[in-house]
Amino acid sequence: MSFVLIHGAGMGASCWDPLLPLLEGDTLAVDLPGRGRRRSADPRSVTLADCTAAVVEDVEAANLEDIVLVAHSFAGVTATPAMPALAGRLRHVVFLSAVVPADGTRVLDQIDPDVRATVEESVQGGVYRQDPGGATAMLCNDMDAEQTGWMIDQLVDDSAALLTESVDLSGLRADIPRTYVRLTKDACYPPELQERSAAVVGGDTVFLESGHMAMVTIPDQVAALLHRLSS
Repeated sequence: MSFVLIHGAGMGASCWDPLLPLLEGDTLAVDLPGRGRRRSADPRSVTLADCTAAVVEDVEAANLEDIVLVAHSFAGVTATPAMPALAGRLRHVVFLSAVVPADGTRVLDQIDPDVRATVEESVQGGVYRQDPGGATAMLCNDMDAEQTGWMIDQLVDDSAALLTESVDLSGLRADIPRTYVRLTKDACYPPELQERSAAVVGGDTVFLESGHMAMVTIPDQVAALLHRLSS
């Protein structure tokens, strides 16, 4: 059993650190281009295709099989086009409060208007750079002071273009079991928008009582759910 974890916008693989020790089996937390071990990539040049290619590249390099693929937040539009390329390796795909807009639309079209305004204000020169105050409100509403400080330290610059590219959801046609995890306290991707994305994804839906960063605030519950879905 393997777990492959894909982070959301404005962060890297380190956001999964609280969860990794709780997972049984092989684990791979992917760094998308522009952060972590791929930090040499200029964020202004990164595309959705680059992000998907990074996921496939890491999985193939690690030669992982029997994978539970976990897509958090923005990774909904990164994992989906990777599904056909990895279909023979996938056991289950988990969308953790993942942004999955209608096929051919943009990520910005599928977020709360207030959050969208904050995101647009954070874009300068083709780079999406989260303001710590805004990020605290969106990502840390259910965190204590220590968790909040740690979370803000994980933020990185990201590609603004990823928010405005048209998404390709053809990968959802792949015959792979999937589950959408709705987070009931999420201030970044509110429950009604999660409901829309869950409908696009199809498959099963489960609920966890958490804000947007469930892998930080309730990693034990996330681990238990992933282990259950892998069985």
